[in-house]
Amino acid sequence: MSAMPTAWWRSRFSRRGSGLGSRDSEGLSVVNIVVPELGESVVEARIARWLKNEGDQVALGEALVELETEKIDLEVSADRAGVLTSIKHPSGADVKVGEVIAVLDPSQAAAPAAPSAPAATAAPAPAPAPAPGPGAPKATPTARNVAREHAVPLEAVPASGPRVTKQDVREFVSGSAAAPAVTAAAPAPKAAVAPAPPRPSTPPRAPGERSEERVRMTKRRATIARRLVEAQRTAAMLTTFNEVDMSAVMALRERRKEGFQKKFGVGLGIASFFVKAAVGALKAFPELNAEIQGDEVVYKRYYDIGVAVGAEGGLVVPVLRDADHMSFSGVELGIRDFAARAGNGSLTLEDLKGGTFTVTNGGVFGSMMSTPILNPPQVGILGLHKITERAMVVKSEVVIRPMMYLALSYDHRLVDGREAVQFLVKIKDYIEDPAWLLVEG
Repeated sequence: MSAMPTAWWRSRFSRRGSGLGSRDSEGLSVVNIVVPELGESVVEARIARWLKNEGDQVALGEALVELETEKIDLEVSADRAGVLTSIKHPSGADVKVGEVIAVLDPSQAAAPAAPSAPAATAAPAPAPAPAPGPGAPKATPTARNVAREHAVPLEAVPASGPRVTKQDVREFVSGSAAAPAVTAAAPAPKAAVAPAPPRPSTPPRAPGERSEERVRMTKRRATIARRLVEAQRTAAMLTTFNEVDMSAVMALRERRKEGFQKKFGVGLGIASFFVKAAVGALKAFPELNAEIQGDEVVYKRYYDIGVAVGAEGGLVVPVLRDADHMSFSGVELGIRDFAARAGNGSLTLEDLKGGTFTVTNGGVFGSMMSTPILNPPQVGILGLHKITERAMVVKSEVVIRPMMYLALSYDHRLVDGREAVQFLVKIKDYIEDPAWLLVEG
């Protein structure tokens, strides 16, 4: 029997896997390596790759295995030095939290190196091994995999963020990586758009050739598929649409963008307006900030707004906590941080946990109109779309205005059509006259 490990993050999402000492067939004390606690609602992981083989020496804190979950990837590290005597599950296997995946024998730990003899002859110290920059390069597990496949030293790969990502390695291999100085000066991602992973090019096809490729779904993609189907099957989901004139917001951004950038170090985007407008509308229509639990309705008196971010491997929804207490700059800085960390793979489980309402922006990818799908157990999601100049009739005159279609998907079990339509109209009112965001706090 193994005990649940004391969770700790090493580097990115690395955790030490440990268990109660047990006895092997020869009576020697061994340590079980178990799947660590993975966060709220995450009970299963997939073994992506073993970093050590049976019989390998393992140092204290050394990574043993990479796990893939529906939300993040993480490494499990050894909390004892020793020899990895047994691997219970191979790469690709699905495992449960607390399940034993390997056995470590601390009694076989390599003896520490003998201290060097005193320098009686005062011989010059040997030249130190060349250090890879200021320290060992920080990289995501998938980046290390790609680097090994292409025999690329990670020290040579410029990082687009705090860690070398798979995309960084691929760009370096393809010869398109910029020089480090240029990379460092690259602008931060805008709004909630993480860098898209490069799509594999399709090789030329000979006439009559019918080749196919079968690839197992990642844990995240399989979870997304399951949750989307569950959302449509378990909720009475409907969508209502409206359109909003973006003239006032765009004019305000034009007037204040320079001063805002200088003061807060981040651009004034449209996302902060919609997050603040959503909070105001949720206060007016609390049914949209609630969830159904059995035969009860739980009304949330706090406003944690999820912001959908397209990341490598699938959509993630990090959460802005207490968005009602955040300033415009706080929202913009939070979203920029989420987008950057989604791109370099450093989002944590805490970033993705909870949320009372979600805002998703398909417009950054060019979508003019779409139907967002609920993020259970939430009962509402606001979809933003591309801003397009269109001819509109205003006071009997045809004028050109920057317009956006809005979509609100909601759970009809809790939210009636009237409230849904009025909620979306409230959003429209806030955006077309953003002064109300200040007046109503």
